[in-house]
Amino acid sequence: MAPAVGSEDVDQLVVRSLFSVEGGHSAAWHLLEKGCTAVVCGSDLMALGAIRVARKRGLSVPGDFSVVGYDDSPLIAFADPPLTTVQQQVSAMATAAVRTLLDEIGGASATTGEYLFQPELVVRGSTAARKA
Repeated sequence: MAPAVGSEDVDQLVVRSLFSVEGGHSAAWHLLEKGCTAVVCGSDLMALGAIRVARKRGLSVPGDFSVVGYDDSPLIAFADPPLTTVQQQVSAMATAAVRTLLDEIGGASATTGEYLFQPELVVRGSTAARKA
């Protein structure tokens, strides 16, 4: 069983880096040094960097290290392994933005509230249950 992580320890498990393959590589390197067995990245490109560093260290993805990306970029399902990712509702976001803009151009008062869009986790081959 994994040890409990206190709130003061959580900050040690968040690595900020560039939203690039290189940024993901660097961040995953630091997290692997801390003994992490999984990472959730801020972009699919970062996730590709995390997979690269895991393989450089002789680890299997997802056998030893699980990786999740964010964005569901068009070709990411064809990565090796296919990347588990968080998919944004881009079409719904674009439709809401254009509708709001057109309403305001047409003289209607713009809504001042927030729009909330439900992301979807797309599970593919880069994640697995932790080994016992």
